[in-house]
Amino acid sequence: MTLPTTALLDAIHFAATKHRDQRRKDPAASPYINHPIRVAQLLASTGTVTDLVTLQGALLHDTVEDTDTTPDELTELFGPEVQQVVAEVTDDKSLPKGDRKRLQIEHAPHLSHRAKQIKMADKIANIQDVTLSPPADWSAQRRQDYLDWSEQVVAGCRGANAALEALFDQSLAQGRQVLEPVAS
Repeated sequence: MTLPTTALLDAIHFAATKHRDQRRKDPAASPYINHPIRVAQLLASTGTVTDLVTLQGALLHDTVEDTDTTPDELTELFGPEVQQVVAEVTDDKSLPKGDRKRLQIEHAPHLSHRAKQIKMADKIANIQDVTLSPPADWSAQRRQDYLDWSEQVVAGCRGANAALEALFDQSLAQGRQVLEPVAS
C-alpha cells in the first residue's frame, strides 16, 4: 500500500515531468508547474482539504488538457477516482475557446464536491495571476472579462468549501480594485 505522502509526491513528480517544457504567460515566464502546485496548496492551506484524491487531482488537473497525458495513463498510475476528478475539470480542447468557457459555466453546478473545490482553487490562482502578474499582451478589458467569467464559473461551485469561496471573493474584489482605475 502506498503512503498518502508518497502518492502526493508521485502526483507532483508526474505533473512536473509532463509540464516540464511549459511556461506560464506571466512576464517572468515562470514554470507552468507552479500553477498546479499553487492550486493544491490553496486547497490544503485555505480550504483545509486533506482528501488525497482531491489534492492529487489538483496537481494533475491540467495534464490531460495541456500535455500528452491520457485518461488511461492517469487511471493506471493514480486510480479511477483521480482520473475522474481530473476529467471533470478538463476542457475539450477540440472545441472553440468560447464554447469551452460557456461549458465551464454550465457544468460547474454539476461537478462533484472534489471537482468544485479544485475549480475554485484554480480560479483563485488564475485571478491572482491575472491581477498581479498578467500576460503582457492582456489588455485591462481582457483581464476584467476573465474576472467576470471566473465569477460565473465559481457561482456554480458555491457550497463546496466556504473558506475557498471567501478567498475567491476577496481575490475577485482585489482584482476589480486593481483593474478599475485601469479600465476607466
